[in-house]
Amino acid sequence: MRILHTSDWHLGRTLHGVDLVEHQAAYLDHLVELTRSEGVAAVVVSGDVYDRAIPPVEAVTLLSQTVERLSEHAQVVITPGNHDSAVRLGFGADVLRSGIHVRARVADVGRPVELVDPHGGPPVLVYALPYLDPDVARTALRDDAPEPLGRSHEAVMGAAMRRVRADLALRTSAAGRPVRSVVMAHAFVVGGEASESERDIRVGGVDSVPAGVFAGVDYVALGHLHGPQRVAFPAGTVGRYSGSPLAYSFSEMRHTKSTVVVELADPADGRAPGGVGEPELHLAPVPRRLSEVVGPLADLLGAAGEAHRDDWVRLVVTDRARPREMNVQLKELFPHALVMQHRPEAREPRQSVSLTVTAASDPVDVATGFVEHVTGDEPSSAEISVLRTAFERAAAAERSA
Repeated sequence: MRILHTSDWHLGRTLHGVDLVEHQAAYLDHLVELTRSEGVAAVVVSGDVYDRAIPPVEAVTLLSQTVERLSEHAQVVITPGNHDSAVRLGFGADVLRSGIHVRARVADVGRPVELVDPHGGPPVLVYALPYLDPDVARTALRDDAPEPLGRSHEAVMGAAMRRVRADLALRTSAAGRPVRSVVMAHAFVVGGEASESERDIRVGGVDSVPAGVFAGVDYVALGHLHGPQRVAFPAGTVGRYSGSPLAYSFSEMRHTKSTVVVELADPADGRAPGGVGEPELHLAPVPRRLSEVVGPLADLLGAAGEAHRDDWVRLVVTDRARPREMNVQLKELFPHALVMQHRPEAREPRQSVSLTVTAASDPVDVATGFVEHVTGDEPSSAEISVLRTAFERAAAAERSA
């Protein structure tokens, strides 16, 4: 059975003020076509479907239309991430049309979505875990324990996986043969590489879950980290992050965005029970390249910037003094520039001088010291003259008030 794994759509997100809904829609069109062309039996979306708890109307409409289109070709299983509102995403889950499953309740973590194999093999059990906030889930998952679980991601994910393994053992025993299993989880698993785009989920100073927590299942479909990457799990378990379909910060500009298609073998075909084939990565459509160019303004306006004129680009100008009309000149050649910064190259460190400011201090001396601290250079005589004139006018206005 072929399963498509995706996550972290962040519908409704912008990139430095650029509305991404058109590009997100293009990715979802690609996803529907990939589901059809690759003979995918199920699409699993591992959290952060929306970018915020109360998404814009356009994002809600886009999700609704996409899920309906996907369900024409495959089963669809969706869980909320730490950006989503589980209540809002899960609203109406019990009355959705057949083939669409939204699992948003912590109480359901041990109850799988059972996927029927269109080729007649045993079913695939998908345990769809919503994002488990330790402050909430430590009580909901404590079972008969007198006290809540420990306040950590490891504690609540461990409890959820104990429920998963218990249910899986019962179903395997009842079936009298091995069954195949997938766990969807939105978490930071040890060994994953983060970017600047993920919202911090640290609790008590710790934000990660050991990979060993997921032992005993065939495939772990992870969400949360935006870089597509494989994670080392215990023997017999394969898993990875699908990553986000678009870059949502400049820290992601070197990511190769993709969607995962994985095949779970029929245990009866001679391979290891629940054997997972090598995940296939299908490149996601890139609306516009994300890049950064650093150097003196003349270089950026010349050869160094030539290959990046059509990119979403961060331009960092390193001239010692800020060039006049810097932004105007850059915007003329880089119409899609998202960030323009003046960041002078590091200079030789100066000896730090501590200046005590009192009511008797000359305000021009104080301002001169501040300029030197910020820029690394003493202000010119012309700049000092401007500062002195400004303070004298301020003092005169205060006296006449």
